Amino acid sequence: MSMKIAILGAESTGKTQLAQALAAAMHTDQTPTTWVPEYLREWCDAKGRTPAKEEQRGIAFAQEQRAEQGPANTTRICESTALTTAVYSDLFFGDRTLYPMALACQQGYALTLVTGLDLPWVADGLQRDGPQARSRFDALLRTVLQDHKLVFSLVYGSGEARTQAALRAIRHHQGSLTAAVRPGPAWRWNCEKCSEPQCEHQLFRHMLDTQPP
Repeated sequence: MSMKIAILGAESTGKTQLAQALAAAMHTDQTPTTWVPEYLREWCDAKGRTPAKEEQRGIAFAQEQRAEQGPANTTRICESTALTTAVYSDLFFGDRTLYPMALACQQGYALTLVTGLDLPWVADGLQRDGPQARSRFDALLRTVLQDHKLVFSLVYGSGEARTQAALRAIRHHQGSLTAAVRPGPAWRWNCEKCSEPQCEHQLFRHMLDTQPP
């Protein structure tokens, strides 16, 4: 089944590695799967700077255009969407004008995976704003997703464990699409009390530990 899966998250939370690993793990002859890289990173590398306020909209559109490219029967693992740009524009420029377009585009993704803050922050060129900015972005992103009732799952772990956690979320979502059940609340791995990574990581570990073998 062809679909688009979005990987969203703050800086330095392993989005690129996870997107590449998922594309490799999910790719088969019956289910061609490809990684859609983040346009912003290439933009910053080419320009040697981060984008200004008035350049955010073009970056958001370019990211969504990438997500639509390729054969129609290909599953696309999209590292970032227009919603990432909208949240950054809100956070750093106080500009909320990108939300309508970005939220409309986000509705076209079958599932959104949000990378947790359990990985250490690492400086990496122009796109790194620091641990505090990372936490603010993470909190605002989750608020936007929750307020607009967009289905998302948090992903934790390091290396292969992170990939397997994402694959479980995807399998759960695929099962919910094919099972003959009545509609119910959207499934989310998220903490209803706060967005502290330590709290959520403990919740995630508890869920794994209590799963039947």
